[in-house]
Amino acid sequence: MRILVTAGPTREPIDPVRFLSNRSSGKMGYAIARAGVARGHHVVLVSGPVSLTCPEGVVLVRVETAAEMLAAVQAQLPACDALIMAAAVADWRPRTVAKQKQKKGDTAPVLELERTADILEAIRPRKDHRVYVGFAAETEHVLDEAQRKLEAKGLDAIVANDVSRADAGFEVDTNQVTLIAAGHAPESWPLMTKTAVAERLLAWVESQRR
Repeated sequence: MRILVTAGPTREPIDPVRFLSNRSSGKMGYAIARAGVARGHHVVLVSGPVSLTCPEGVVLVRVETAAEMLAAVQAQLPACDALIMAAAVADWRPRTVAKQKQKKGDTAPVLELERTADILEAIRPRKDHRVYVGFAAETEHVLDEAQRKLEAKGLDAIVANDVSRADAGFEVDTNQVTLIAAGHAPESWPLMTKTAVAERLLAWVESQRR
Protein backbone atom coordinates (compact mmCIF):
# COMPACT_ATOMS: atom_id res chain seq x y z
CA MET A 1 0.00 0.00 0.00
CA ARG A 2 1.12 3.56 -0.69
CA ILE A 3 0.63 5.75 2.38
CA LEU A 4 0.89 9.51 2.64
CA VAL A 5 1.56 10.81 6.16
CA THR A 6 1.75 14.39 7.42
CA ALA A 7 3.58 15.29 10.61
CA GLY A 8 4.75 18.13 12.80
CA PRO A 9 3.63 21.75 13.01
CA THR A 10 3.55 24.45 10.40
CA ARG A 11 5.13 27.87 10.84
CA GLU A 12 3.32 30.97 9.64
CA PRO A 13 5.78 33.90 9.36
CA ILE A 14 5.23 37.25 11.02
CA ASP A 15 8.54 38.71 9.83
CA PRO A 16 11.92 37.19 8.82
CA VAL A 17 12.61 35.94 12.38
CA ARG A 18 9.21 35.42 14.05
CA PHE A 19 6.36 33.04 13.31
CA LEU A 20 3.11 31.55 14.64
CA SER A 21 3.25 27.82 15.36
CA ASN A 22 2.31 25.18 17.95
CA ARG A 23 3.88 22.57 20.24
CA SER A 24 3.71 19.61 17.86
CA SER A 25 6.99 17.66 17.89
CA GLY A 26 6.10 15.42 14.94
CA LYS A 27 6.69 12.28 16.98
CA MET A 28 3.30 10.72 16.23
CA GLY A 29 3.52 11.25 12.49
CA TYR A 30 7.11 10.05 12.32
CA ALA A 31 6.15 6.94 14.30
CA ILE A 32 3.41 6.22 11.76
CA ALA A 33 5.83 6.66 8.87
CA ARG A 34 8.43 4.41 10.50
CA ALA A 35 5.86 1.71 11.27
CA GLY A 36 4.45 1.92 7.75
CA VAL A 37 7.81 1.10 6.17
CA ALA A 38 8.39 -1.68 8.70
CA ARG A 39 5.04 -3.19 7.67
CA GLY A 40 6.10 -3.22 4.01
CA HIS A 41 4.34 -0.11 2.73
CA HIS A 42 5.66 2.70 0.54
CA VAL A 43 5.51 5.82 2.70
CA VAL A 44 5.77 9.50 1.79
CA LEU A 45 6.11 11.81 4.79
CA VAL A 46 5.19 15.49 4.42
CA SER A 47 6.79 17.10 7.45
CA GLY A 48 6.70 20.52 8.99
CA PRO A 49 9.84 21.77 10.82
CA VAL A 50 10.83 19.25 13.50
CA SER A 51 14.01 18.04 15.22
CA LEU A 52 13.60 14.41 14.18
CA THR A 53 15.55 12.13 11.84
CA CYS A 54 13.63 10.86 8.84
CA PRO A 55 12.93 7.12 9.25
CA GLU A 56 14.95 4.92 6.91
CA GLY A 57 13.07 4.02 3.75
CA VAL A 58 10.63 6.93 4.00
CA VAL A 59 10.37 9.53 1.23
CA LEU A 60 10.56 12.90 3.00
CA VAL A 61 9.03 16.14 1.76
CA ARG A 62 9.86 19.12 3.97
CA VAL A 63 7.50 22.11 4.25
CA GLU A 64 7.17 25.16 6.47
CA THR A 65 3.73 26.73 6.08
CA ALA A 66 0.18 25.40 5.88
CA ALA A 67 0.02 26.50 2.23
CA GLU A 68 3.18 24.53 1.46
CA MET A 69 1.81 21.47 3.24
CA LEU A 70 -1.42 21.69 1.26
CA ALA A 71 0.50 21.94 -2.01
CA ALA A 72 2.69 18.94 -1.06
CA VAL A 73 -0.32 16.82 -0.10
CA GLN A 74 -2.12 17.71 -3.33
CA ALA A 75 0.97 16.77 -5.34
CA GLN A 76 1.43 13.40 -3.60
CA LEU A 77 -2.23 12.43 -3.28
CA PRO A 78 -2.75 10.87 -6.75
CA ALA A 79 -0.18 8.16 -6.02
CA CYS A 80 -1.42 7.21 -2.55
CA ASP A 81 -3.94 4.66 -1.28
CA ALA A 82 -4.25 6.09 2.22
CA LEU A 83 -3.72 9.47 3.83
CA ILE A 84 -2.99 9.87 7.54
CA MET A 85 -3.05 13.54 8.55
CA ALA A 86 -1.11 13.59 11.83
CA ALA A 87 0.26 17.12 11.36
CA ALA A 88 -0.84 19.98 13.59
CA VAL A 89 -1.48 22.56 10.90
CA ALA A 90 -1.74 26.17 12.04
CA ASP A 91 -5.30 27.49 11.80
CA TRP A 92 -4.24 31.12 11.46
CA ARG A 93 -1.54 33.15 9.74
CA PRO A 94 -0.69 36.86 9.68
CA ARG A 95 -2.57 38.66 6.92
CA THR A 96 0.64 40.49 6.00
CA VAL A 97 4.27 39.47 6.54
CA ALA A 98 6.80 42.20 7.35
CA LYS A 99 9.85 42.25 5.09
CA GLN A 100 12.13 43.29 7.96
CA LYS A 101 12.31 42.30 11.63
CA GLN A 102 9.78 44.29 13.61
CA LYS A 103 11.50 46.44 16.22
CA LYS A 104 10.42 46.72 19.83
CA GLY A 105 8.53 49.97 20.38
CA ASP A 106 6.55 51.72 23.08
CA THR A 107 3.35 50.02 21.95
CA ALA A 108 2.73 46.44 20.95
CA PRO A 109 2.06 45.85 17.24
CA VAL A 110 -1.41 44.75 16.16
CA LEU A 111 -1.34 41.41 14.37
CA GLU A 112 -4.19 40.87 11.94
CA LEU A 113 -4.81 37.18 11.24
CA GLU A 114 -6.55 35.20 8.52
CA ARG A 115 -7.49 31.53 8.25
CA THR A 116 -5.10 29.10 6.64
CA ALA A 117 -6.40 26.57 4.14
CA ASP A 118 -8.13 23.50 5.63
CA ILE A 119 -6.16 20.71 3.97
CA LEU A 120 -8.68 17.91 4.52
CA GLU A 121 -11.53 20.10 3.36
CA ALA A 122 -9.58 21.08 0.25
CA ILE A 123 -8.84 17.48 -0.76
CA ARG A 124 -12.18 15.97 0.24
CA PRO A 125 -13.46 15.96 -3.38
CA ARG A 126 -10.43 13.86 -4.39
CA LYS A 127 -10.99 11.07 -1.86
CA ASP A 128 -12.20 8.42 -4.34
CA HIS A 129 -11.01 4.98 -3.15
CA ARG A 130 -8.52 6.34 -0.62
CA VAL A 131 -8.65 5.85 3.14
CA TYR A 132 -8.61 9.22 4.90
CA VAL A 133 -7.62 9.37 8.57
CA GLY A 134 -7.41 12.61 10.51
CA PHE A 135 -6.22 13.58 13.99
CA ALA A 136 -8.03 15.77 16.50
CA ALA A 137 -5.79 17.25 19.17
CA GLU A 138 -8.15 18.82 21.70
CA THR A 139 -8.14 20.08 25.30
CA GLU A 140 -11.89 19.87 26.03
CA HIS A 141 -14.97 18.11 24.65
CA VAL A 142 -12.50 15.86 22.88
CA LEU A 143 -14.84 13.20 21.48
CA ASP A 144 -17.58 15.65 20.50
CA GLU A 145 -15.14 17.81 18.58
CA ALA A 146 -13.52 14.78 16.94
CA GLN A 147 -16.92 13.45 15.84
CA ARG A 148 -17.76 16.85 14.36
CA LYS A 149 -14.51 16.89 12.37
CA LEU A 150 -15.01 13.30 11.21
CA GLU A 151 -18.35 14.19 9.65
CA ALA A 152 -17.43 17.68 8.41
CA LYS A 153 -14.33 16.49 6.57
CA GLY A 154 -15.74 13.22 5.22
CA LEU A 155 -13.11 11.03 6.91
CA ASP A 156 -13.08 7.27 7.29
CA ALA A 157 -11.70 7.68 10.81
CA ILE A 158 -10.27 10.22 13.18
CA VAL A 159 -7.84 9.77 16.06
CA ALA A 160 -8.79 11.91 19.03
CA ASN A 161 -6.44 12.76 21.87
CA ASP A 162 -6.47 15.09 24.84
CA VAL A 163 -3.28 17.13 24.51
CA SER A 164 -3.74 18.71 27.92
CA ARG A 165 -2.54 15.46 29.48
CA ALA A 166 1.11 15.32 30.54
CA ASP A 167 1.53 11.75 29.26
CA ALA A 168 -0.16 12.15 25.88
CA GLY A 169 -0.18 14.52 22.95
CA PHE A 170 2.63 16.92 22.17
CA GLU A 171 6.34 16.39 22.83
CA VAL A 172 6.11 13.05 24.69
CA ASP A 173 6.72 9.46 23.58
CA THR A 174 3.35 8.10 24.75
CA ASN A 175 -0.22 8.73 23.70
CA GLN A 176 -3.73 7.82 24.76
CA VAL A 177 -6.17 8.07 21.88
CA THR A 178 -9.69 7.20 20.83
CA LEU A 179 -10.30 5.92 17.32
CA ILE A 180 -13.62 7.06 15.89
CA ALA A 181 -14.47 5.30 12.64
CA ALA A 182 -17.43 6.35 10.51
CA GLY A 183 -20.51 4.36 11.48
CA HIS A 184 -18.92 2.81 14.58
CA ALA A 185 -18.80 3.55 18.29
CA PRO A 186 -15.62 5.26 19.56
CA GLU A 187 -12.84 2.82 20.46
CA SER A 188 -10.70 4.02 23.35
CA TRP A 189 -7.14 2.70 23.34
CA PRO A 190 -5.03 2.49 26.52
CA LEU A 191 -1.98 4.65 27.15
CA MET A 192 0.85 3.26 25.02
CA THR A 193 3.92 4.36 23.14
CA LYS A 194 3.38 6.34 19.96
CA THR A 195 5.02 3.46 18.11
CA ALA A 196 2.35 1.10 19.44
CA VAL A 197 -0.39 3.58 18.52
CA ALA A 198 1.07 3.77 15.01
CA GLU A 199 1.11 -0.02 14.63
CA ARG A 200 -2.49 -0.33 15.78
CA LEU A 201 -3.66 2.50 13.55
CA LEU A 202 -1.91 1.04 10.50
CA ALA A 203 -3.49 -2.35 11.18
CA TRP A 204 -6.88 -0.61 11.06
CA VAL A 205 -6.01 1.16 7.80
CA GLU A 206 -4.87 -2.13 6.28
CA SER A 207 -8.19 -3.72 7.25
CA GLN A 208 -10.04 -1.04 5.30
CA ARG A 209 -8.04 -1.77 2.12
CA ARG A 210 -8.61 -5.51 2.11
